[in-house]
Amino acid sequence: MAFTYDVESFRDSFEHETTWLNGFLRNVARYWKKQAARCADTGQTWTYRELNEDANRLANAFLADGLKKNDVIMYILFNSPEFLFCYLAGHKTGAINCPINYRLAPGELALLLEDSRPEFLVYDTFFADTVNKALEMSSFRPRRILCCGRGTGPACMPLKDYMDQGSTEDPVIAKKKHIYDETTRLYTSGTTNRAKAVPINSINEVFSAHDVIMHYPLNSEDRTLNLTPWFHRGGIHIGGPTATLYVGGEVVIMREFKPRTALDIIRNCNVTYITGVPSIFRLLARAQMASPVDLSSLRGLCSMGSPFSRAELLEYRGLFSQNILNGYGTTETFVNTYMRPFSPIEKCASTGQACIDDEVRLVKVVPDGHGEPDDLVKKDNHEIGEIIIKAPHKSTGCYVNNPEMTAKKFYKNFHYTGDIGIWDEDGFITVLSRKDDMIICSGENIYPAQIEAALNEHPKVAESAVIGVPDKLHGQCVTAYVVPLDNSLTVAELKDWCASHPMLPPYKRPRAYSLVESLPHTATGKLMHYKIREQANKAGK
Repeated sequence: MAFTYDVESFRDSFEHETTWLNGFLRNVARYWKKQAARCADTGQTWTYRELNEDANRLANAFLADGLKKNDVIMYILFNSPEFLFCYLAGHKTGAINCPINYRLAPGELALLLEDSRPEFLVYDTFFADTVNKALEMSSFRPRRILCCGRGTGPACMPLKDYMDQGSTEDPVIAKKKHIYDETTRLYTSGTTNRAKAVPINSINEVFSAHDVIMHYPLNSEDRTLNLTPWFHRGGIHIGGPTATLYVGGEVVIMREFKPRTALDIIRNCNVTYITGVPSIFRLLARAQMASPVDLSSLRGLCSMGSPFSRAELLEYRGLFSQNILNGYGTTETFVNTYMRPFSPIEKCASTGQACIDDEVRLVKVVPDGHGEPDDLVKKDNHEIGEIIIKAPHKSTGCYVNNPEMTAKKFYKNFHYTGDIGIWDEDGFITVLSRKDDMIICSGENIYPAQIEAALNEHPKVAESAVIGVPDKLHGQCVTAYVVPLDNSLTVAELKDWCASHPMLPPYKRPRAYSLVESLPHTATGKLMHYKIREQANKAGK
């Protein structure tokens, strides 16, 4: 291909200089004495210079200990200063950051150790028992194990002592950084039962930061508080370190979410943006209504997961901020649609329109394959299709060590989400269900989300989940699991409610109901229908 200018000069500059790390280092230079991070639990703060120096200590200690480019640093940490140090050190050394869901069972963690084979493992001693059992079960053991926290763990060295060995100077790396370097590896929190390793490169992290900066909008005077764990993409890339430190703002660190504590942190630290999932905002709203605090510092709120109802949206605009974003996306592609503050309120049940640089489509559903990207369903809010996403600037388009799932989930530069939905003439998308969650009853395709929405409207229902249970006569039987908001709720009331609901024809109404104390969720608050199916199958046996 012929060009009209020296493309090699541009390519070399762009591919080696446009890294997330360089964005952070620019802020170290320009905002060196400005506050970069605050630990709400301890009150300790770091300027950009101080944060950089602590990250350098860890990075240089890693390098002196034999860390090489593309080595994996796996960490099992609460949102914490240590998480920040690891994340920055990974970028500085050319290693791959791999933060892990700290809620995993030992067997699950053992599988991830064997899959990514980390040279370095860092964990909070709160999880010592899980880590110890995982190491016993795993055929792979990291070369160096480091711990932090209040206790001790299996065969580990305290992270603080390890960092004290390192210099505060910026580490010197022989090999130039590249925008295609894998910088972060996240495991899907999973609405299916097999976690997949999602590689994220440096330019993906840059564009993910730009996405947040553009849509919030975020600037260097903002203070962000993510109320969810940083180990998932919505945690680290939205209101966590990636966007905030790239724009020169301040990250406020909250170890674990507690509604009253969160409200106090927002007030005392003058937080400008909070990020969470709908269930968290419900708890936060309840605490604020019970005992209000001054939240006037808030400039906005971003939610991930399911949409807000009209009543919730109006309530949160009054309690928190008029600037409310509700996003939809995946670990593989980040956030890809937003309900924006200026979106029509009557469309609030949808996940909004595609993000500025993304392409989101609904295509014909092919049960065991891919609908063609151009085989679109009608924009009539009626015809059902699979949601597919093209966001190459935020996605590598593959999984690590998993060609089978790569071929299944990526096709013609689109990520096939497995989510089923509808869209209208303006491109507002409503998610109905998972492709794998579809219930086939007497030949009819039934999507749980519609039935769950109807059940959740009942004043005595806190939450519900609907699955298909094997049935000899009908193929599958629609079964509802309901968490009562009021203990007086009965199955008879639920049957009457569904029988009179205008959106539930007879074939969609549950045949069986179970009242339960809780339902399983992913870290981002999504219902894990497969776990409920597993439990139902075991109970059936």
